[in-house]
Amino acid sequence: MPINRNLLFLIIGALAVAVGVLAYNLYEARKEPKGVHINVGPGGLKIDSK
Repeated sequence: MPINRNLLFLIIGALAVAVGVLAYNLYEARKEPKGVHINVGPGGLKIDSK
Protein backbone atom coordinates (compact mmCIF):
# COMPACT_ATOMS: atom_id res chain seq x y z
CA MET A 1 0.00 0.00 0.00
CA PRO A 2 1.73 3.22 -1.11
CA ILE A 3 1.93 6.11 1.32
CA ASN A 4 0.15 9.27 0.23
CA ARG A 5 2.74 11.78 -1.09
CA ASN A 6 1.24 14.65 0.94
CA LEU A 7 1.55 12.61 4.13
CA LEU A 8 5.19 11.91 3.32
CA PHE A 9 5.89 15.63 2.81
CA LEU A 10 4.11 16.40 6.08
CA ILE A 11 6.26 13.91 8.00
CA ILE A 12 9.49 15.23 6.42
CA GLY A 13 8.47 18.82 7.19
CA ALA A 14 7.65 17.97 10.81
CA LEU A 15 11.03 16.26 11.23
CA ALA A 16 12.82 19.28 9.73
CA VAL A 17 11.02 21.63 12.14
CA ALA A 18 11.86 19.36 15.09
CA VAL A 19 15.56 19.31 14.14
CA GLY A 20 15.54 23.10 13.81
CA VAL A 21 13.97 23.58 17.24
CA LEU A 22 16.43 21.18 18.86
CA ALA A 23 19.39 22.89 17.19
CA TYR A 24 18.20 26.31 18.39
CA ASN A 25 17.76 25.03 21.96
CA LEU A 26 21.26 23.55 21.91
CA TYR A 27 22.65 26.86 20.62
CA GLU A 28 20.90 28.82 23.39
CA ALA A 29 22.13 26.39 26.07
CA ARG A 30 25.78 26.66 25.00
CA LYS A 31 25.93 30.42 24.47
CA GLU A 32 27.63 32.60 27.09
CA PRO A 33 25.18 34.31 29.43
CA LYS A 34 25.10 38.11 29.49
CA GLY A 35 25.58 40.10 32.66
CA VAL A 36 27.79 39.55 35.69
CA HIS A 37 29.34 36.20 36.54
CA ILE A 38 30.41 35.65 40.19
CA ASN A 39 32.67 32.71 40.98
CA VAL A 40 33.74 31.71 44.51
CA GLY A 41 36.54 29.16 44.51
CA PRO A 42 39.73 28.20 46.27
CA GLY A 43 41.47 31.25 44.80
CA GLY A 44 38.92 33.62 46.30
CA LEU A 45 36.11 35.71 44.83
CA LYS A 46 36.15 36.43 41.09
CA ILE A 47 33.69 38.78 39.36
CA ASP A 48 33.54 38.93 35.54
CA SER A 49 31.46 41.41 33.58
CA LYS A 50 30.10 39.98 30.33
